[in-house]
Amino acid sequence: MNPTHPGDWLPSATRANLQLRAHVLQRLRAFFAERGVLEVETPVLSAAATTDPQLQSFATRYTGPGAASGRTLYLHTSPEFPMKRLLASGSGPIYQLCKVFRDGEAGRRHNPEFSLLEWYRPGYDHHGLMDEVAELVRHALEDRLVLAATETLTYEDAFLRYTGLNPLTASAAQLAACAQQHRIITTNLGMDAVDAWRDVLLTHLVEPHLGQGRLSFLYDYPASQAALARLRPDKPSVARRFELYLQGTELANGFHELGDAHEQRRRYDHDLAIRATQGLPRVPPDERLLAALAHGLPDCAGVALGVDRLVMLAAGANSLAEVMAFPLDRA
Repeated sequence: MNPTHPGDWLPSATRANLQLRAHVLQRLRAFFAERGVLEVETPVLSAAATTDPQLQSFATRYTGPGAASGRTLYLHTSPEFPMKRLLASGSGPIYQLCKVFRDGEAGRRHNPEFSLLEWYRPGYDHHGLMDEVAELVRHALEDRLVLAATETLTYEDAFLRYTGLNPLTASAAQLAACAQQHRIITTNLGMDAVDAWRDVLLTHLVEPHLGQGRLSFLYDYPASQAALARLRPDKPSVARRFELYLQGTELANGFHELGDAHEQRRRYDHDLAIRATQGLPRVPPDERLLAALAHGLPDCAGVALGVDRLVMLAAGANSLAEVMAFPLDRA
């Protein structure tokens, strides 16, 4: 048995916050119902895992019919890949509210099991989807937070404003010097890790200014942080990616989605090479996604939004534990 403490059986969230959570979920579903976006469900278990070096999948073993000797399956970190398979099959606009799982993530704003809202809009680019994300968040929050006009900033402009550096041209040494100047303590980043230093400055110097009394969208991320986004053809140094912030908290991450199977394969290979250099386990990439992309993904934009963080902000809470019934330490 796991050691417990008196009262650990109780939920960490108050009844009022659990009621608020239920209300927010109802409003999210109503938002999409009014717009004719189909709710879907896809498997939590997958034969493939995310190759992203920043995300670690939980693995489990299946030993039932068809796999008597055992078969490794992975809990999804996002429903993105099977949802894209639905899009390629002709589903039209879709959304999903589900639990996702990420190993190694726990803290005030993280739990290894959390609720995600993900949706895809054929015919939208990332700018069109940013508008809808803003509408949805305002709809879900109602009047619980008084918000000023929405702010949109390129990643480049935000860095220039709050660090004085151009993140697209600054060297790792310049970024590291900026961190040192602001007495930001880091370990084991290396002097050639440009993206790692960008993330340090983003977290410590940029993000605290974002979303203060308003929704703030950061967009046009460096191409090296494209993930599953397209690159801008007129400026290939940046990707058609955005993130939404409120009260300094990242709420959503979205893309004008990559539809090129060959480029997706190249990014898989690049991720796996990075995982090897970092001593991370090699994981199987999603070959079915590649097949769906080869068949043809409609031109679309997609976004994932953290539901627990949204409820936390709506409740005026300081941690996810205040709006989750049973976080990791009470699971």
